[in-house]
Amino acid sequence: MTKLTHFNQSGEAHMVDVGHKAITQRTAITTGYIEMLPETLILITSGLHKKGDVLSIARIAGIMASKRTADLIPLCHPLPITHVEVNFTSDTENHRIHCSTIVKTNGQTGVEMEALTATQIALLTIYDMCKAVDRGMSINQVRLEEKSGGKSGQWLRTGHK
Repeated sequence: MTKLTHFNQSGEAHMVDVGHKAITQRTAITTGYIEMLPETLILITSGLHKKGDVLSIARIAGIMASKRTADLIPLCHPLPITHVEVNFTSDTENHRIHCSTIVKTNGQTGVEMEALTATQIALLTIYDMCKAVDRGMSINQVRLEEKSGGKSGQWLRTGHK
């Protein structure tokens, strides 16, 4: 069994020392979706929401969140992010908006947490902007799809539920 790296030999929480790791290009891709009433999806995709362009605001929120991840996750390293891309696609059949995020850095540790944070905050922003018309929205399956770089190399989601 792999040991948890955020605990020292005494079982105390600590920030992992990444100073000895090589600087490599690291990428993480995450996804998730928010499910809503059909009317809410139409309101968002038609651009008729009285608060403005919901997806543009959610995109900016996701990008900003990726840059603040170390302020939110106690043992997360602050990283010099080189690229963040937050994309949305609407799924009219299932009344969902899917979010996909790509985060990149050249560094000594990965950007999985930054990508997960960006996806989650982007979806939470959609919820916040639309809660007045649909409090029953549900955020689902926020997860890592792919990561690359570093000692462990490439990881792709396969066979996970």
